Amino acid sequence: MEGVFLVVSSLELRFDFRLASSELELHTSKFNLLQNCSFMTSDFTKSNSRGLIILFRIVVCEVMLDFLKEFETKLGIKITCSQETEPLGTAGPLALARENLVDESGEPFFVLNDDVISEYPLKEKIEFHKSHGGEASTLVTKVDEPSKYGGVVMEESTGQVERFVEKPKLFVGNKINAGIYLLNPSVIDRIELRPSSIEKEDYITGLRLYLDSLKKKYNPKLACGPHIIGNVLVDGSAKIGEGCLIGPHVAIGSGCIVESGVRLSRCTLMRRVHVKKYACISTSIIGWHSTVGQWARVENMTILGKDVHVRDEIYSNGGVVLPHKEIKSNILNSEIVM
Repeated sequence: MEGVFLVVSSLELRFDFRLASSELELHTSKFNLLQNCSFMTSDFTKSNSRGLIILFRIVVCEVMLDFLKEFETKLGIKITCSQETEPLGTAGPLALARENLVDESGEPFFVLNDDVISEYPLKEKIEFHKSHGGEASTLVTKVDEPSKYGGVVMEESTGQVERFVEKPKLFVGNKINAGIYLLNPSVIDRIELRPSSIEKEDYITGLRLYLDSLKKKYNPKLACGPHIIGNVLVDGSAKIGEGCLIGPHVAIGSGCIVESGVRLSRCTLMRRVHVKKYACISTSIIGWHSTVGQWARVENMTILGKDVHVRDEIYSNGGVVLPHKEIKSNILNSEIVM
């Protein structure tokens, strides 16, 4: 998706914005269309007008450049455009801005969706973020019809997120993701400079954060042993063969079978997944009742739906495979297999 990423540095804290432009408009950006004004000219931005702004976009139109020049002069904010040479999705631009986002201060930064119009309770969010000591915080809000949005299930007493439910059919609560995040610079260290999606890769990152939280609590659910690296969660009913190397950041669901010599890292095996001998799975999610064949290699954010069967010696280099499919040939580029 074409978009812009704004970073505003103030004396107190940097403010960073991820802005998605509308595909309906070719000559102006979404932040100019919303309420016929830009949130860059909102009270929030005016009150934090000293600092640096960075924008990412495949095509920077003249209208936007004129607007940015006017805004730069009006509020005295230095604006630097960081232009993508290829579409980097919603996460890749963060890696592109690594040098601007990470410095010796180690201060966290905000990421906002451009269509968020609110009073921006950012000072309160900073205090909350620092109080819990985690790497990431997200703002939630209450709505009347949560089924239209991504629901958030959380521990009310601590505010810790348990899980996200995309457009839930069953009621899980009336709180949704408000599109305002506060991230530590360490989060950027796990984002590669390549086309990638926050929406997809948040799961793997979230798994890591969840396992880290279990470790801090000395949770007995975490696996241990000479074949385990880092934080690994293995259901008691899963069977692990000899000579495997598992971790870091791996979750293995109930009824899974992992045969001998398998390598697993930064991945999740849903219920009753069967991984055959000497297969390698990295940075991927394997859906329920799926099979990964002998010597197969599945990596780079490959998402297998339910009941997907990867044949022996197959290579998958990313993409999404819909349920009930059999993969008979290599997937060399990220794609959707229907």
